[in-house]
Amino acid sequence: MNEFYQQVYDLVETIPSGKVMSYGQIAWKLGRLHGARMVGRAARIGPPNLPWHRVVMSDGTIAGGNHPDIRKKMLKKEGIKFLSDYRVDMNSCEWKG
Repeated sequence: MNEFYQQVYDLVETIPSGKVMSYGQIAWKLGRLHGARMVGRAARIGPPNLPWHRVVMSDGTIAGGNHPDIRKKMLKKEGIKFLSDYRVDMNSCEWKG
């Protein structure tokens, strides 16, 4: 397995309930300053049991996948706050890891 992908999986697994990280934050934290797309690629092929719903775009948009409405419901259930335009309120629930 790709070592970077494994690092992504390990980090995503640690995002606590009620918090989110962006693809870019994950990449930056793992030393890939411009690696947000690589994180997205890792997510597409990654283990389905990880809390992928807690990974969003940098502006708080619920990203990727075929079920954004389900992801939004999962986030709301965890207490994630949303802005009026349906983006995650990154200021209130961003996790720095």
